[in-house]
Amino acid sequence: MMHQLLDVSAATIDWSRAQFALTAIYHWLFVPLTLGLAVVMGIVETCYYRTRKEFWKEAAKFWQRLFGVNFAMGVATGIILEFEFGTNWSNYSWFVGDIFGAPLAIEGILAFFMESTFVAVMFFGWKKVSAGFHLASTWLTGIGATLSAWWILVANAWMQYPIGQTFNPDTMRFEMSSFFDVALSPFAVDKFCHTVTSSWIIGAIFVVGVSSWYLLKGREKLLAVNSIKIATIVGLCASLLTAFTGDNSAYQVARVQPMKLAAMEGLYQGGKGQSLSLVAGVPLCGQPDYRNEQEPPYRIGIPKALSFMATHDFNGYVPGVNNIIQGYVKDDGSKEPSVAEKIKRGRMAIAALQQYRAGKKDATTRKTLADNIKYFGYGYVKSADQIVPNIPLNFWAFRIMVGLGFLFILFFVVSGHVGWRKDISQRRWRWLHISAIVLVPLAYVASEAGWIVAEMGRQPWTIQDMLPTWVAVSDIHASSVMITFFLFLLLFTTMLAVEINILLKQIKKGMEAPTV
Repeated sequence: MMHQLLDVSAATIDWSRAQFALTAIYHWLFVPLTLGLAVVMGIVETCYYRTRKEFWKEAAKFWQRLFGVNFAMGVATGIILEFEFGTNWSNYSWFVGDIFGAPLAIEGILAFFMESTFVAVMFFGWKKVSAGFHLASTWLTGIGATLSAWWILVANAWMQYPIGQTFNPDTMRFEMSSFFDVALSPFAVDKFCHTVTSSWIIGAIFVVGVSSWYLLKGREKLLAVNSIKIATIVGLCASLLTAFTGDNSAYQVARVQPMKLAAMEGLYQGGKGQSLSLVAGVPLCGQPDYRNEQEPPYRIGIPKALSFMATHDFNGYVPGVNNIIQGYVKDDGSKEPSVAEKIKRGRMAIAALQQYRAGKKDATTRKTLADNIKYFGYGYVKSADQIVPNIPLNFWAFRIMVGLGFLFILFFVVSGHVGWRKDISQRRWRWLHISAIVLVPLAYVASEAGWIVAEMGRQPWTIQDMLPTWVAVSDIHASSVMITFFLFLLLFTTMLAVEINILLKQIKKGMEAPTV
């Protein structure tokens, strides 16, 4: 059956990818704020539980109202995102549904129901349950949201680094052989830690930004000052953790997705002791001529830093785009086949599978299939250039993410120092208040840039080395996907506008009780 999928039109593939990207981008506008605000509102309510001061109770209610608005929008877009696997990517769902569906099912059954249950207690249980039980419900709401993120990121990490599965030629499906390998793979752990801590940054910057707006308006001084103190600690810790987990993630990418790392670095010809680029002559758009260029026109970098990041050895070997295409020898002495060899072996796997399905199930056919199934996806690749992701997009998105990350660390150090040691409500800190507000949209830019690198860097694979996009897509008419794309665009834009409008109204309203 798989060979027939190549007949799907290019327009269907492009529109399906565009629709999924649209939904994912909008969904991710809501998720990180949910995860970040969960930490801040949990700490604020903990302050109320310890002090029993009415101010902290009302402050907790205020941040919980903003959390609730954002939470509802995130749920709506997330449900649509999961449905698209069945509508637009049905071949993908059929091929690996046994593996990919498991973490999503657990997320829906366990984590989502957990957060949905306790979020009701958090909003409506202030006068109905004890202070301790309400505090537990608030934290469990945040934990439930984080567990939801865990299982979704496990599914995504498996697409980046497929592990814990075997191919069953009788069912024509990859089937899970080890749940724990899938759920606890190093790639999944690093992706979860990096994504969640980066979400805490967005929540912290949002809180500081809202509080700074109050100080500019001369309102809610007690709420603003105390919220800034809490958020700057959360933000600084999260920023440092994000940098640390990002380094671990880069190591995992170098190990299992070398082409993504080469694109992120604009590295055409690799070698030992590679420098980490700060800037390089990579064009802003249009794929560069990596075949004939040994290096971009110019490169300013940190000597040997890329090798250390990728291999934990300053003299470690890092392959470039051309090395990966041509094949190379790893530091451990093993040989990585060329793309041409992988294509050949992928086609051998496809041919063996067709023979097996036709009834030729002898030992030779089984062995040929087993030996080459690792490169199954390459059998649908026609040219090595198809497996090279968009280099400018990945290169510059990575630098936007990292550059803004260091800016956030600096911001939290400065605002934290002023918030804890000075009177940050004074007008002389107006520049800092304005900076905090400006950084709110930039935090989202950094977050979306990170996802661009993660997802566009593994193109053309829906599952790394196993299934390219043009094989995973549903065989439906392009016009159907195009129509729903614009419908979703209208729907999601309306939802975003509604959320921003409600959030702004709640922020203008402020705390419901006097800050005494």
